[in-house]
Amino acid sequence: MILDRLANADLYAPLHPRFAAAFRFLRDTDFTKLADGEHEIDGRNLFVAVESVQGRGRAGSKLEAHRRYIDIQVAVAGADEIGLKPVAACRDVELDYDEGHDCSLFRDRPENWIALPAGSFVVFFPDDGHAPLATANPVRKAVVKVLIDG
Repeated sequence: MILDRLANADLYAPLHPRFAAAFRFLRDTDFTKLADGEHEIDGRNLFVAVESVQGRGRAGSKLEAHRRYIDIQVAVAGADEIGLKPVAACRDVELDYDEGHDCSLFRDRPENWIALPAGSFVVFFPDDGHAPLATANPVRKAVVKVLIDG
């Protein structure tokens, strides 16, 4: 997991061949003009899901993990809170890995919580269990999905 400000995103571009394009999109996009929904940046290699939602609170957030995509999450309006627990430490599987949705869900509770204020980003790799939308407030988020291979 990486947590930092968008102003520092270029530091992380060397970690994956698609990170530079992902961070460029996040910095250059006017999210007030981008509709909620999925938008392709580079086909299914790199795309963004934008949503304006009410947070679920800590009790309502669920740990999830992905295998095919890395998540880069940004709160574009409001702030989010996200729970964390390594996938290797998760013991109570709610949903076995669903290849179509690239997602596993766990009933385990997060070990740690982080704040994701506007202007910051968090990167979740496949071994990072994360429980997004743990804020109790409304938030508008962009989640860039970065294909790991291919």
